[in-house]
Amino acid sequence: MAQSSIEWTEMTWNPTTGCTKVSQGCKFCYAEIMSKRLQAMGVEKYKDNFEVRTHENALRTPYTWKKSKVVFVNSMSDLFHEEIPFEFIKKVFRVMNENPQHVFQVLTKRAERLFELHKELKWTHNIWMGVSVEEDKVKRRMDFLRKTNARVKFLSLEPLIGELPNLNLDLIDWVIVGGESGFSPRPMDAEWVLDIQEQCTSADVAFFFKQWGGKNKKKNGRILNGKTYDEMPEMELQHSV
Repeated sequence: MAQSSIEWTEMTWNPTTGCTKVSQGCKFCYAEIMSKRLQAMGVEKYKDNFEVRTHENALRTPYTWKKSKVVFVNSMSDLFHEEIPFEFIKKVFRVMNENPQHVFQVLTKRAERLFELHKELKWTHNIWMGVSVEEDKVKRRMDFLRKTNARVKFLSLEPLIGELPNLNLDLIDWVIVGGESGFSPRPMDAEWVLDIQEQCTSADVAFFFKQWGGKNKKKNGRILNGKTYDEMPEMELQHSV
């Protein structure tokens, strides 16, 4: 568990770590780079670098938080990776089910496996499920997400590396857009972002603009149309069980 610098969450929780690349959005994976750093620092959890691993001891962590949190689940992995056993995925969901005072944001690029398993998982109100859609080629992920039983469904259009016109935003509650950052980021056209923002407005979908990205993402900031967009779905928090 760690406080997060990611603009749309408060903290991260990683009951699994490690991943493998599945599409162009993975090309400069920040989690892979960070995993190497943590391994070099001698952090036990990352001793196997970016190999997919599950961490039973991390399952207790959400029970220890005293105040309600907004939590990004598996910032260093993908919960629906094919190497993560379904039994462990169910354990992660059980933890989220038993902590309704927190919002858990789960994000995957493996929408097919998400759809295959979704009926066997318990989707309490506090689990927000999202898919990454970085370019038109992978828009199909949205269709799998739409069919799940998640109460809140969201899209992470980051790193946005291509235009996404005519998005079908039916049953989508939230859209996050962000440009790529790092040493050799692929460019993001402002027109792509403006078009998505207009689509969200037309569909009455919450829009969050995370960053322009680039080599100096802090300098480039996150101002769009002269303002910041921090829209999020409404949170319905309950007492712990």
